[in-house]
Amino acid sequence: MANTLYVVGIGPGNPDYVVPHGLKLIEEAKVLVGSERSLLDFAHEGQLTHSVTGKLTELALWIEEQLKSHDVVVMVSGDTGYYSLLPYLKKKFPDTPIDVVPGISSMTFAFARIGEVWQDADLLSFHGRVPKEESLRYEAGRKLGFLTDKEHNPAAIAQILMEHGWPADTKSVALERLSYEDERIEHGTLTDITRLSSFEHSVFIVLG
Repeated sequence: MANTLYVVGIGPGNPDYVVPHGLKLIEEAKVLVGSERSLLDFAHEGQLTHSVTGKLTELALWIEEQLKSHDVVVMVSGDTGYYSLLPYLKKKFPDTPIDVVPGISSMTFAFARIGEVWQDADLLSFHGRVPKEESLRYEAGRKLGFLTDKEHNPAAIAQILMEHGWPADTKSVALERLSYEDERIEHGTLTDITRLSSFEHSVFIVLG
């Protein structure tokens, strides 16, 4: 029987927010893959580990080798179905059994943190990509949720939105390090957010 590739969503990162089945798979894994931060949080002595970096081809070859003798558990931040490594793994391992365990996405966690529903929000990403121009249009009452990165942080996105017609006094919230002790949440107008520094891989919510 072929070994299984498990893809486990670890939510915002704090082990308290990982679903029990996913946590059990991580704890019992002989081979564990994840970001350097997640490996520090979850890996234990005796596990064979490999960190996820920008060298995905190298990672895929390593996973392929390990699958010859063991199941492999791959931890992905947030939820498995929301801008995760899952599409890449499905493409690289089309004939391997893949078992997916969902997690809490950083977006849903962020909306929960500020007590807002996200069912009526448009979810976009500036994390390693740029949304289409038309998706940034202003509309009164429109709610947006963004994943961000180092270049397109909340300050940069706030400026971009104002250049696309969003009023400078639009309410917004920048959130980073969600679920950790040093979690940071900043409320303000778009103008206020343009003055924020150091926010990088975070979530930015706009409450139009």
